Amino acid sequence: MKYSLKIILSILIFFSLFGCKKNVDLIVYNANVYTVDNDFTIVNAIAIKDGLFFDVGGNDILKKYNAQETYDLNGSTILPGLIDAHCHFYGLGLNQQVIDLVGTKSFDEIILKLKSKSNDNNSVIKGSGWDQNDWDIKEFPNKKELDMLFPDTPVVLERIDGHAYLVNQKALDMAKITTKTQNSSGTLVKNNGELTGVLIDGPMELIDNVLPELSNLEKEQALLDAQEICFKNGLTTVDDAGLSKETIFLIDELQKKNILKMRVYAMVSNSKENLEYFLNKGPIKTPRLNVSSVKIYGDGALGSRGATLKSPYHDDKENFGKLITTPKQLEDLASKIANANFQMNTHAIGDSTVKLLLNTYSKVLKNKKDPRWRIEHSQIIDLKDMDGFNEKILPSVQPTHATSDMYWAEDRVGSSRINGAYAYKTLLNKSKVIGLGTDFPVERVNPFHTFYAATSRKDLNGYPEKGFQSQNALSREETLKGMTIWAAYLNFEENEKGSIEKGKLADFIIIDRDIMKIDIDETPKTEVLKTYVSGELVYLKDITQ
Repeated sequence: MKYSLKIILSILIFFSLFGCKKNVDLIVYNANVYTVDNDFTIVNAIAIKDGLFFDVGGNDILKKYNAQETYDLNGSTILPGLIDAHCHFYGLGLNQQVIDLVGTKSFDEIILKLKSKSNDNNSVIKGSGWDQNDWDIKEFPNKKELDMLFPDTPVVLERIDGHAYLVNQKALDMAKITTKTQNSSGTLVKNNGELTGVLIDGPMELIDNVLPELSNLEKEQALLDAQEICFKNGLTTVDDAGLSKETIFLIDELQKKNILKMRVYAMVSNSKENLEYFLNKGPIKTPRLNVSSVKIYGDGALGSRGATLKSPYHDDKENFGKLITTPKQLEDLASKIANANFQMNTHAIGDSTVKLLLNTYSKVLKNKKDPRWRIEHSQIIDLKDMDGFNEKILPSVQPTHATSDMYWAEDRVGSSRINGAYAYKTLLNKSKVIGLGTDFPVERVNPFHTFYAATSRKDLNGYPEKGFQSQNALSREETLKGMTIWAAYLNFEENEKGSIEKGKLADFIIIDRDIMKIDIDETPKTEVLKTYVSGELVYLKDITQ
């Protein structure tokens, strides 16, 4: 049978239009997509194949590909998967297994919680989240009542910043801590020469060393609990600021089993065992795990007066704070880390510590081309030292710290030093990028609280009306970049994530409002509707809630 030329041409046209369309896994269209690419392009549709963004553009994408699944968003907003540039992912999970003390308004309230939540079967009573700055009497608590209530069970209550414990006498006895115990990297708080049970920074390790080891099941559950919370909040990558070798191995194991889908930038905790292993082995990089940095503690926290200041605390004239790592140790560590081609990410709260880090980093990085070493928190900075930040030395900050600390920070540092505190815009101008995180569980996980704090400089009650030191507010575009592409840049991962572009990992979220356009005071109410990792739906909001 002979076909007419007209029929043959029709067949050829049909196959050219429809038969040769490439197959993709998912197309999302009719959306408001903030790509966060170099031009901050806004598009309407994305196509995903094999876990990557295959195409990004207009709704005509629907005509270009055959998709296994299509999703009409009816104008809803898409953002790149959010990155928390500084948090404690594993710690968040562990906190789900202890008594929650966040938001307690007095020590009496803590006692009531311990009575109701603990029982005779506890080998140790753990709690986390107390903050004496939230109490009417803003003084450190005393262990006396804990000693009476729990004479035979160790009690360990962690302060919200993770830089202090309140423990009872049983825990002190187990750790062999007495009034004569010396510790150069922290403080045993005393009253009239007697231990109060409050341990700041260094001595906390003595308690940790005598507590029962967690089971593997408890450790795994902690990671999975943290993942569930983070996906619900739209996080697809977390920068965990300090993990042991064993925890990193566990993360890798669960990721390889496809149980843990969260991407983790793991900062190696500074211990002899950890450093000997990782610095000799070299960086580890998989699509889900990045082990290429070391977390160092320069000093403690401002709230517990452990941050190291150039001159004494305004509300404690005899106290300068204490370094956790000495200048000589910092310099030796910096040289060792640089020689191993790792990043050094150092906790620095006080202006004295920040200056020490700027000097140490600058010396070691003189001949390094693109090190991207980080100063975590970069919290209280002498204005004369701001120029020390540059393209080699980058700030990683937590905007909600500014809006939670503002009630008492000036009491700690005085009216002059507060001008160099939480200075995010100034830091951005110096380094050209800034990474934004929460430090959760110190602060809430919610990244839209971060967005609000960074842009408005207000707390969730809308205080202060004109913002806290509003000259250091970030724009909405800068803030979104700090939570996506700039955070990825701090991790050396900007070519694989942090924006919605062809060839990058298909990590994205769908939210219930356009945070770039709505009234700024509405942004902290934002909810995540869906979270995708590599194009896979990992969180779906329950609309019945």
